[in-house]
Amino acid sequence: MWRAQVPTIAITGASGHLGRLVAELLLDKGEQPVLLTRDPAALGEFAQRGADVRHGDFSDPTGLRSALTGVDRLLLISTDIIGPGRIELQTQAVEAARAAGVGHVLYTSLPSPDPDNPAAVAVDHRATETAVLDSGLTWTFLRNNIYAEYQIPTAAQAVAGGQLVTNSGAGATAYVSREDCAAAAAAVLTSEGHENTVYDITGPEAIDAAALAALAAEISGRPVEVVHVDDEGYVQGLVAAGLPVEVAQMIASFGASARGGWAERVSTAVRDLTGRDPRSLRDVLAENRAALAG
Repeated sequence: MWRAQVPTIAITGASGHLGRLVAELLLDKGEQPVLLTRDPAALGEFAQRGADVRHGDFSDPTGLRSALTGVDRLLLISTDIIGPGRIELQTQAVEAARAAGVGHVLYTSLPSPDPDNPAAVAVDHRATETAVLDSGLTWTFLRNNIYAEYQIPTAAQAVAGGQLVTNSGAGATAYVSREDCAAAAAAVLTSEGHENTVYDITGPEAIDAAALAALAAEISGRPVEVVHVDDEGYVQGLVAAGLPVEVAQMIASFGASARGGWAERVSTAVRDLTGRDPRSLRDVLAENRAALAG
C-alpha cells in the first residue's frame, strides 16, 4: 500500500530548554527528528531513543548547511545571544536552511516585533522574520510570549523581600509556559496547513504586576507589595543587584514593552494547535511553591 513520505523534521538549539521539550514530544509521537546542537554529547539520551543528533553551529554556515541536508521542516529556535551578533547568526541559519533545500521553517519569534516595540529583542526577531520571508521558503512564525517560568525567580525574590519592583506600570503580559510553547511547535511540525502563518503563543490570561504580586503572596502565604519605578531606576536596581548593564537594560525593555501593551494579547493558539488549554501563571508558580518559600 502506498504511503506518503513522512517529512524529516529538525530542531536547532536542541540541547536548550525548549529544544529538549520539543524533541521529547516528537519522539513520543514516534518521530525520529534531526537534533542540531553545538554539543552532540549533551543529547546522547535522545540519540539512544532514535533521534539523529548532528553538530550544528550558526557561526559555521557551511557546516550547518551540511547538517540540514535532507531536512524538510526546520524548527529554528532563536538564540539567547544579546546584541547585534544575534541577527547575523540567525540570518546565516536561514540562508543555510535555504541552501540545504529545507522546505518549511518554523521560527520562534516575539509577540508584535514592531519597530515601535521597546523590547530590546524586537529588532532581532523582526530582522530574522524578514530574512525568512526573503528566503522564499514557506514559513510559520511562533510568536511565543514571555515564559511563565521566568517569573519563578521574580516571584521568589518578591516574596523574600516583600516587594515586587517593576517598571511595567499597569501593563500586562500573557505569560506562557515552555511546555505549551513546545506542544504548539510539535503540533505544527507534525501536521499540515500551517504554511505562511503567524501564531501568537500565549497563556490563558494577561497578568500585570499587581496580579503577579497577589499570586506570589497567595501561594507563599507572605505579603508582597508592588513598587513602581521608572526605566532608569529599574536598570539601576538590577545593576546594583549584580546584573551586567546590558542584561539589566534588556530586562527593563520588557517592562517598557508590557507597559506599552505589546505583550498583553491573549490568543487561542495553544488550544487550537494542541487541543488543550494552556497552563496559567498560577499553575506554574504553584508547581514551584518550594522556590517561593525560600
